[in-house]
Amino acid sequence: MFYIFWFLIGFGLTVTGGVTFIGYLNLLPAGVSWLEFLQFITLRIECYFFPIGIVIMLLVLYRYPNNS
Repeated sequence: MFYIFWFLIGFGLTVTGGVTFIGYLNLLPAGVSWLEFLQFITLRIECYFFPIGIVIMLLVLYRYPNNS
């Protein structure tokens, strides 16, 4: 049960960060350059949720007990 909880936390963070990142891609058609875009998303905390969630999910999958 512990592993499922942390996997779902990681999944939720990954989805939140991914959706936020996709939402911020709408700045590009507004005339923002790629460099300005990358500088902007590095300042936003919600964009860090994506890699943190992936790391949590990978750690849980690595540590999950195997019954074989």
